[in-house]
Amino acid sequence: MKAVLASNNKKKMVEMRAILGELGVEVLSQAEVGVSIEPEENGTTFEENSFQKAEAVMKATGLPALADDSGICVDALNGEPGVYSARYGFDESLDDHGRMMLLLKNTEHVPDGQRQAKFVCVITFITPDGKTIQARGE
Repeated sequence: MKAVLASNNKKKMVEMRAILGELGVEVLSQAEVGVSIEPEENGTTFEENSFQKAEAVMKATGLPALADDSGICVDALNGEPGVYSARYGFDESLDDHGRMMLLLKNTEHVPDGQRQAKFVCVITFITPDGKTIQARGE
C-alpha cells in the first residue's frame, strides 16, 4: 500500500518510512506525487488539525494520506499551549528553545512538583473511499 505523508518535514518523513515500512506501507512525500500543500491548521483540537491535513492531501492526490498534529499541554496553564505549541508566544522568531524558555517563564509561579504536562500526538490515516483511522497518544 502507498500513502502520502501530509507534511513537508524531512525528519518526519524518515521516521514514518522507517516505522510504516516494517508494515509494508510505502510512504511517499508530497513532492514525489507532485503536490505541495500546507493546510491551514485552524482546528481547536489535535484531532481536528490532524484530520484537516490528511484530508487535504488525500483529496489533492487521490491516495491514502497520513498526518499528525502534536503539542505540549501544561496543567497549570489550563492545557496551553496545546494545539498552538508550534506558535506559542505568537513570535515567529522563537525557535523550539525559545518557546521552551517562554513556557518555563510562564510557569515560574507554579510550585516545584506541580508542573505537570503531557505531550499529545494524534495521527490520522484517511483513504479516498472515506475510511479514517485516528489514534491519540499522550
